[in-house]
Amino acid sequence: KSMALSEAMSQSSDYYRQQLRNARPAIDYLKRRGLSGEIAAKFWIGYAPDGWDNLKSVFPDYEASALVEAGLVIDRSDEDGGSRKRYDRFRDRIMFPIRSVQGEVIGFGGRVLDDSKPKYINSPETPLYDKSNILFGYDRAKRMIREQNFTVLVEGQMDLIMSHQAGIKNTVAASGTALADSDKDKSGVINNLGLLRRLSSNVIVAFDSD
Repeated sequence: KSMALSEAMSQSSDYYRQQLRNARPAIDYLKRRGLSGEIAAKFWIGYAPDGWDNLKSVFPDYEASALVEAGLVIDRSDEDGGSRKRYDRFRDRIMFPIRSVQGEVIGFGGRVLDDSKPKYINSPETPLYDKSNILFGYDRAKRMIREQNFTVLVEGQMDLIMSHQAGIKNTVAASGTALADSDKDKSGVINNLGLLRRLSSNVIVAFDSD
């Protein structure tokens, strides 16, 4: 089943990237924020079109349980307990793939193109994605963290991408997840703080003033 979830995340990431190519408002938003096409491609940035079930074009079996388990689709029963309502979790949002230490897509962060709320929607916890064990951009930053012997920790996905574009490539983002107090969780799995300490014990926190 985990293989099915991994495949679903990979295919959806490819789909969102393809959609960005023809989404002029999304492209204009990224340009206004100062992102280059090169950095957008490097971080696999995509776009989830507006609409309730666009992923049907990617997954003919839209009713597959893997789509719900992967956090791509929401499935809710109607109040009367009868027919079920299923729809895409991410709609009309810039999509930032969240990747594992090995570089596989395991989740997404989706940002609106304006100031509406919620500004960000992140994937829920899934068999692939444990928020306490992941830092956004870690897979791309780990080599430079080791070489420079310190990590720059920023708040959000956009902050991280802009840092990498500016050449500060030893940057990772918390992206709304709290740093754990210890290096491992209760089951002995290395968490996000443990991941950083494996590379360097030096961390510069560069959060917004709020």
